[in-house]
Amino acid sequence: MYTKIGLCVLLILTQLSILYACIGKQNKDNTGIRVDASKPEIDVQLLDVNEYSRPGIESDGITGIVIHYTANPGSTAQENRDYFNGLKDSGETSVSSNFVIGLEGEIIQCVPTWEVAYASNERNRDTVSIECCHPDKSGEFTKETYRSAVQLTAWLCEKFGLTENEVIRHYDVTGKNCPKYFVENEKAWELFKGDVKAAMERSEEGAK
Repeated sequence: MYTKIGLCVLLILTQLSILYACIGKQNKDNTGIRVDASKPEIDVQLLDVNEYSRPGIESDGITGIVIHYTANPGSTAQENRDYFNGLKDSGETSVSSNFVIGLEGEIIQCVPTWEVAYASNERNRDTVSIECCHPDKSGEFTKETYRSAVQLTAWLCEKFGLTENEVIRHYDVTGKNCPKYFVENEKAWELFKGDVKAAMERSEEGAK
């Protein structure tokens, strides 16, 4: 009798182990998006050097990647890039980002990674900033934006010798509700970082 009970317990534990392994694999690729850390296609449209959006100041060395959202629902990557560049004439504020990712996943580079962008307050001098467009007020990215954000972030991490632990939100710097969806949905943020980690691991496996 005890032997049968022991076998049943062993069988149950084995099935649970298989189940947890499957769940773990699913969480690793939580959105069904599978990318590696190779360099994505980037449309380089550098801003004109000016005091409001591209000061031309060399960074102190990159120690982190900061994720933002535009807080302008429905706007495109091109519109945001052009707004940054227009600040040289309007002078209404000081703001920019190294990269902007659009609703279709297009990536525009506005400021070189070795230069300061005005995006992350006291972390401007040692981080690369990524602004992400979003279709509505929820701040949630489209699948295409998310995919590009994962690949670009993973590539930048490899480029600068960082891990997913050095990927942060604007919120983590100042407490600002940015990127809104990832601040209000902590699990979604952790899953994003998990996807970045998985992308880097795929590149490592592919290099073997």
